[in-house]
Amino acid sequence: MSDRPVPILMYHSVAPVPNEATHDLSVSPAAFARQMEVLGERGFTPLTTDQLAAAWRSAGGVLPERPVLITFDDGYEGVHRYALPVLAKHGFACTLFVATGWLRGKYDTGGGLDRMLDWDQVREIAATGAEIGGHSHTHPELDQLSDDGLRFELRSCRDIITDELGTRPRSLAFPYGYSSRRVRERVRETGYAQSLAVGNSLARRAQGPYALRRVTVRRTTETEEFERLVEGRAIHRNFARDHALTKGYAVVRRTRQVRRKAMRSRV
Repeated sequence: MSDRPVPILMYHSVAPVPNEATHDLSVSPAAFARQMEVLGERGFTPLTTDQLAAAWRSAGGVLPERPVLITFDDGYEGVHRYALPVLAKHGFACTLFVATGWLRGKYDTGGGLDRMLDWDQVREIAATGAEIGGHSHTHPELDQLSDDGLRFELRSCRDIITDELGTRPRSLAFPYGYSSRRVRERVRETGYAQSLAVGNSLARRAQGPYALRRVTVRRTTETEEFERLVEGRAIHRNFARDHALTKGYAVVRRTRQVRRKAMRSRV
Protein backbone atom coordinates (compact mmCIF):
# COMPACT_ATOMS: atom_id res chain seq x y z
CA MET A 1 0.00 0.00 0.00
CA SER A 2 1.50 3.33 -1.07
CA ASP A 3 -0.96 5.34 1.07
CA ARG A 4 0.38 4.18 4.43
CA PRO A 5 1.77 6.90 6.73
CA VAL A 6 5.55 7.27 6.65
CA PRO A 7 7.91 8.49 9.38
CA ILE A 8 10.14 11.31 8.11
CA LEU A 9 12.89 11.81 10.68
CA MET A 10 14.25 15.34 11.06
CA TYR A 11 17.83 15.64 12.30
CA HIS A 12 20.04 18.70 12.54
CA SER A 13 23.53 18.44 14.04
CA VAL A 14 25.38 15.23 14.91
CA ALA A 15 28.12 16.02 17.41
CA PRO A 16 29.76 14.55 20.55
CA VAL A 17 29.43 17.86 22.40
CA PRO A 18 26.69 20.24 21.20
CA ASN A 19 27.14 23.97 21.28
CA GLU A 20 24.65 26.24 23.00
CA ALA A 21 22.76 27.17 19.83
CA THR A 22 22.09 23.62 18.62
CA HIS A 23 21.99 21.77 21.95
CA ASP A 24 18.63 19.97 21.92
CA LEU A 25 18.77 19.48 18.15
CA SER A 26 22.27 17.96 18.25
CA VAL A 27 22.24 14.15 18.42
CA SER A 28 25.32 12.34 19.71
CA PRO A 29 27.16 10.06 17.22
CA ALA A 30 26.51 7.05 19.47
CA ALA A 31 22.77 7.75 19.63
CA PHE A 32 22.59 8.25 15.88
CA ALA A 33 24.40 4.97 15.26
CA ARG A 34 22.02 3.12 17.57
CA GLN A 35 18.98 4.71 15.92
CA MET A 36 20.17 3.55 12.50
CA GLU A 37 20.62 0.05 13.95
CA VAL A 38 17.00 0.17 15.11
CA LEU A 39 15.84 0.99 11.59
CA GLY A 40 17.82 -1.92 10.21
CA GLU A 41 16.65 -4.36 12.87
CA ARG A 42 13.02 -3.44 12.28
CA GLY A 43 13.23 -3.81 8.53
CA PHE A 44 12.83 -0.17 7.50
CA THR A 45 13.92 0.95 4.03
CA PRO A 46 15.17 4.56 3.95
CA LEU A 47 14.16 6.60 0.90
CA THR A 48 15.03 10.08 -0.29
CA THR A 49 12.38 12.78 -0.15
CA ASP A 50 12.11 12.78 -3.93
CA GLN A 51 11.57 9.01 -4.02
CA LEU A 52 8.71 9.19 -1.53
CA ALA A 53 7.04 12.11 -3.26
CA ALA A 54 7.39 10.47 -6.66
CA ALA A 55 5.72 7.29 -5.38
CA TRP A 56 2.84 9.27 -3.88
CA ARG A 57 2.50 11.44 -6.97
CA SER A 58 2.07 8.41 -9.22
CA ALA A 59 -1.25 6.55 -9.29
CA GLY A 60 0.64 3.26 -9.44
CA GLY A 61 3.45 4.26 -7.14
CA VAL A 62 4.86 1.50 -4.97
CA LEU A 63 6.67 1.91 -1.65
CA PRO A 64 8.68 -0.69 0.25
CA GLU A 65 7.00 -2.54 3.10
CA ARG A 66 8.42 -0.24 5.78
CA PRO A 67 9.56 3.09 4.31
CA VAL A 68 11.29 5.79 6.35
CA LEU A 69 13.05 9.05 5.48
CA ILE A 70 16.23 10.29 7.19
CA THR A 71 16.59 14.04 6.71
CA PHE A 72 19.11 16.60 7.96
CA ASP A 73 18.51 20.35 8.08
CA ASP A 74 20.89 23.32 7.82
CA GLY A 75 24.14 21.61 6.79
CA TYR A 76 26.25 20.92 9.88
CA GLU A 77 29.74 19.48 9.41
CA GLY A 78 28.97 16.60 11.76
CA VAL A 79 26.63 15.09 9.17
CA HIS A 80 29.69 14.41 7.00
CA ARG A 81 32.02 13.42 9.84
CA TYR A 82 29.73 11.27 12.00
CA ALA A 83 26.49 10.44 10.19
CA LEU A 84 27.76 9.65 6.70
CA PRO A 85 29.92 6.64 7.71
CA VAL A 86 26.99 5.14 9.64
CA LEU A 87 24.61 5.62 6.72
CA ALA A 88 27.17 4.06 4.37
CA LYS A 89 27.58 1.07 6.69
CA HIS A 90 23.86 0.33 6.46
CA GLY A 91 23.43 1.40 2.83
CA PHE A 92 20.82 3.96 3.88
CA ALA A 93 19.62 6.82 1.71
CA CYS A 94 19.08 10.28 3.17
CA THR A 95 18.20 13.85 2.23
CA LEU A 96 20.34 16.81 3.28
CA PHE A 97 18.62 20.21 3.22
CA VAL A 98 21.23 22.98 3.06
CA ALA A 99 20.88 26.66 3.89
CA THR A 100 23.24 27.83 1.17
CA GLY A 101 24.22 31.06 2.94
CA TRP A 102 25.26 29.12 6.04
CA LEU A 103 27.72 26.76 4.34
CA ARG A 104 31.43 27.55 4.35
CA GLY A 105 32.62 29.06 1.09
CA LYS A 106 32.05 32.02 -1.17
CA TYR A 107 28.30 32.31 -0.43
CA ASP A 108 28.72 32.30 3.37
CA THR A 109 26.58 34.98 5.04
CA GLY A 110 27.93 34.13 8.48
CA GLY A 111 24.68 32.86 9.95
CA GLY A 112 25.62 29.25 10.69
CA LEU A 113 24.98 28.11 14.26
CA ASP A 114 27.92 25.71 14.47
CA ARG A 115 30.70 24.44 12.20
CA MET A 116 29.05 24.01 8.83
CA LEU A 117 29.75 21.86 5.81
CA ASP A 118 31.76 23.21 2.89
CA TRP A 119 30.78 22.52 -0.70
CA ASP A 120 33.36 19.78 -1.24
CA GLN A 121 31.79 17.89 1.67
CA VAL A 122 28.32 18.43 0.25
CA ARG A 123 29.50 16.99 -3.05
CA GLU A 124 30.95 13.97 -1.23
CA ILE A 125 27.61 13.40 0.50
CA ALA A 126 25.76 13.73 -2.81
CA ALA A 127 28.15 11.21 -4.41
CA THR A 128 26.88 8.53 -2.00
CA GLY A 129 23.40 8.83 -3.51
CA ALA A 130 22.04 11.25 -0.91
CA GLU A 131 19.56 13.82 -2.13
CA ILE A 132 20.61 17.45 -1.61
CA GLY A 133 17.63 19.72 -1.08
CA GLY A 134 17.15 23.40 -0.38
CA HIS A 135 16.61 25.06 2.99
CA SER A 136 16.55 28.70 1.80
CA HIS A 137 19.63 30.94 1.57
CA THR A 138 19.81 32.72 4.95
CA HIS A 139 17.32 30.59 6.94
CA PRO A 140 14.54 33.16 7.66
CA GLU A 141 10.90 32.50 8.51
CA LEU A 142 9.72 32.42 4.91
CA ASP A 143 6.11 33.35 5.59
CA GLN A 144 7.25 36.61 7.22
CA LEU A 145 9.04 37.82 4.07
CA SER A 146 7.81 40.11 1.33
CA ASP A 147 7.29 38.55 -2.09
CA ASP A 148 10.64 39.91 -3.27
CA GLY A 149 12.43 38.60 -0.19
CA LEU A 150 10.79 35.21 -0.54
CA ARG A 151 11.75 34.90 -4.20
CA PHE A 152 15.33 35.87 -3.36
CA GLU A 153 15.60 33.16 -0.70
CA LEU A 154 14.12 30.41 -2.86
CA ARG A 155 15.88 31.30 -6.10
CA SER A 156 19.28 31.94 -4.53
CA CYS A 157 19.18 28.58 -2.79
CA ARG A 158 18.06 26.79 -5.97
CA ASP A 159 20.64 28.46 -8.20
CA ILE A 160 23.60 28.01 -5.84
CA ILE A 161 22.90 24.30 -5.36
CA THR A 162 22.51 23.90 -9.11
CA ASP A 163 25.80 25.70 -9.80
CA GLU A 164 27.72 23.76 -7.16
CA LEU A 165 26.32 20.27 -7.81
CA GLY A 166 25.21 20.45 -11.44
CA THR A 167 21.72 19.25 -10.48
CA ARG A 168 18.72 21.38 -9.62
CA PRO A 169 17.26 20.58 -6.17
CA ARG A 170 13.80 19.05 -6.25
CA SER A 171 12.96 19.18 -2.52
CA LEU A 172 12.89 21.97 0.03
CA ALA A 173 12.49 22.03 3.81
CA PHE A 174 10.94 25.15 5.35
CA PRO A 175 13.24 26.89 7.87
CA TYR A 176 11.68 26.52 11.34
CA GLY A 177 8.95 24.44 9.66
CA TYR A 178 6.80 27.49 8.90
CA SER A 179 5.01 28.10 5.62
CA SER A 180 1.76 29.50 4.22
CA ARG A 181 -0.23 29.03 1.05
CA ARG A 182 1.70 31.91 -0.52
CA VAL A 183 5.04 30.35 0.43
CA ARG A 184 4.04 26.94 -0.91
CA GLU A 185 2.89 28.47 -4.18
CA ARG A 186 6.22 30.29 -4.57
CA VAL A 187 8.10 27.09 -3.76
CA ARG A 188 6.25 25.31 -6.55
CA GLU A 189 6.77 28.21 -8.97
CA THR A 190 10.51 28.19 -8.23
CA GLY A 191 10.70 24.61 -9.47
CA TYR A 192 10.76 22.54 -6.30
CA ALA A 193 8.63 19.41 -6.67
CA GLN A 194 7.93 18.94 -2.95
CA SER A 195 8.53 20.58 0.41
CA LEU A 196 8.63 19.50 4.04
CA ALA A 197 7.35 21.11 7.23
CA VAL A 198 7.71 19.78 10.78
CA GLY A 199 4.35 19.04 12.43
CA ASN A 200 5.77 16.18 14.54
CA SER A 201 3.49 13.57 13.06
CA LEU A 202 3.75 10.95 10.35
CA ALA A 203 3.69 12.01 6.71
CA ARG A 204 0.62 11.05 4.70
CA ARG A 205 -0.16 11.25 1.02
CA ALA A 206 -3.23 13.39 1.79
CA GLN A 207 -0.99 16.17 3.14
CA GLY A 208 0.01 16.93 -0.43
CA PRO A 209 3.55 17.22 -1.81
CA TYR A 210 4.18 20.71 -0.38
CA ALA A 211 3.25 20.16 3.26
CA LEU A 212 4.74 16.79 4.24
CA ARG A 213 5.24 16.47 7.99
CA ARG A 214 8.28 15.28 9.89
CA VAL A 215 9.19 14.00 13.34
CA THR A 216 11.93 15.77 15.32
CA VAL A 217 14.77 13.65 16.69
CA ARG A 218 16.39 15.39 19.67
CA ARG A 219 19.43 14.83 21.84
CA THR A 220 17.05 13.67 24.57
CA THR A 221 15.38 11.06 22.33
CA GLU A 222 16.14 7.73 23.98
CA THR A 223 16.14 4.44 22.06
CA GLU A 224 12.70 3.35 23.31
CA GLU A 225 11.18 6.69 22.37
CA PHE A 226 12.84 6.52 18.96
CA GLU A 227 11.30 3.08 18.42
CA ARG A 228 7.86 4.50 19.24
CA LEU A 229 8.38 7.40 16.85
CA VAL A 230 9.29 5.30 13.84
CA GLU A 231 6.44 2.91 14.62
CA GLY A 232 4.01 5.85 14.84
CA ARG A 233 3.06 5.12 18.44
CA ALA A 234 2.35 7.83 21.05
CA ILE A 235 3.69 10.62 18.84
CA HIS A 236 1.08 13.14 19.99
CA ARG A 237 1.95 12.48 23.64
CA ASN A 238 5.68 12.81 22.98
CA PHE A 239 5.24 16.19 21.29
CA ALA A 240 2.28 17.61 23.23
CA ARG A 241 4.40 20.48 24.59
CA ASP A 242 5.74 21.25 21.12
CA HIS A 243 2.24 21.41 19.67
CA ALA A 244 1.12 23.78 22.43
CA LEU A 245 4.11 26.08 21.92
CA THR A 246 3.61 26.03 18.15
CA LYS A 247 -0.03 27.05 18.50
CA GLY A 248 0.91 29.87 20.85
CA TYR A 249 3.63 31.15 18.57
CA ALA A 250 1.26 30.96 15.60
CA VAL A 251 -0.93 33.57 17.31
CA VAL A 252 2.10 35.86 17.75
CA ARG A 253 3.08 35.40 14.11
CA ARG A 254 -0.43 36.13 12.84
CA THR A 255 -0.44 39.32 14.91
CA ARG A 256 2.85 40.36 13.31
CA GLN A 257 1.45 39.74 9.84
CA VAL A 258 -1.67 41.82 10.55
CA ARG A 259 0.50 44.69 11.81
CA ARG A 260 2.74 44.56 8.74
CA LYS A 261 -0.25 44.65 6.39
CA ALA A 262 -1.74 47.57 8.30
CA MET A 263 1.54 49.48 8.09
CA ARG A 264 1.86 48.85 4.36
CA SER A 265 -1.71 50.04 3.77
CA ARG A 266 -0.85 53.41 5.40
CA VAL A 267 2.10 54.00 3.09
